[in-house]
Amino acid sequence: MGRTVALLVAAGSGSRAGGDVPKQYRSIAGKALLAHALDRLAHPRIEAIQVVIGAGQEEAYRAAIGDRPLPAPVIGGASRRQSVRNGLEALAGAERILIHDAARPFLSSKVIDRLLDALDDHDGAIPALPVVDTLARRDGEAVARDDLVLVQTPQAFRFEPILRAHAAWSGAEATDDAQVARAAGLRVAMVEGDPSLEKLTYEADFLRAEAALLSPRVGFGFDVHAFAAGAELWLAGIRVPHDRGLAGHSDADVVLHALTDAILGALGAGDIGDHFPPSDPQWRSAPSSLFLEHARDLAEQAGGRIAHVDVTIVCEAPRIGPHRDAMRARVAGLLRLPPSRVSIKATTTERLGFTGRGEGIAAQAVATLRLPEDQ
Repeated sequence: MGRTVALLVAAGSGSRAGGDVPKQYRSIAGKALLAHALDRLAHPRIEAIQVVIGAGQEEAYRAAIGDRPLPAPVIGGASRRQSVRNGLEALAGAERILIHDAARPFLSSKVIDRLLDALDDHDGAIPALPVVDTLARRDGEAVARDDLVLVQTPQAFRFEPILRAHAAWSGAEATDDAQVARAAGLRVAMVEGDPSLEKLTYEADFLRAEAALLSPRVGFGFDVHAFAAGAELWLAGIRVPHDRGLAGHSDADVVLHALTDAILGALGAGDIGDHFPPSDPQWRSAPSSLFLEHARDLAEQAGGRIAHVDVTIVCEAPRIGPHRDAMRARVAGLLRLPPSRVSIKATTTERLGFTGRGEGIAAQAVATLRLPEDQ
């Protein structure tokens, strides 16, 4: 085991966050919370990482870490302190230890450096922030905040002293490892923390974290198809009664084609022809909903969210107004969005150009996505 090891505690149930999986395995911007925490521990001064998980979480753990080269996880105990102790006892040979919680995934390298530097002349070090809000008891009485700080993780220690401190602990459950260290007489320094190390506990915390990780992207799509006799007219995934349909290799749904290209554009993933070549016979007469669902799935696989789509249909006929609500509902269903995030409009070209002459229909679309910054 290396000289400096990170012990990442991820054994809790995370019930306060809601959902059907423990919060450390919940996805944020396309990646499990545990994976975010692991990646932030990749630091030149950390030689190894050991994860502690809960009993029965092995499958979720493997899915979360992917192909990251890590040792087998340690199984935690009934409390956080017991989980930490189990992890420490598996790390024979370590000299310095960073004990971290997966629920604080957004660790900066500056905090790691400050903690490890403090171990040069202390037994331990913790990150902390000053309390800036007014504090009060439930009865409304204010509490002086001058001597109060918000304590965070990771907390750094010389390995053998903190291991002995945990083995000697006999009090009630400790709220953090610094409490265990101080009870054993260890000297614990306090270094500057980081607001990004806020603990993710409730649903609102996850929503804020994901919003901070996602950046807006905008894509534009345009498509046009000529009218053809004897074909059905499909627009925005619904069949629209008309005396002519549109010519195309698939069902020629000009709206869904433009939307697909808009989403692909926001992803930087080429265009509809790259993914569904018109020369491929398997797409002959295929429903264009398949194309839009494919683009949606690519966005989700990239850890992104489709925020809003806006379509303008350009034609003299048929009239779009009577079908607008059905179109919005269909597109919303395909994109897994509320209808309020789908806009469909129609216009004419005042009888100018091929659409004005009634030769076909054009559609242009704009898709707004939120994607992880590294995509």
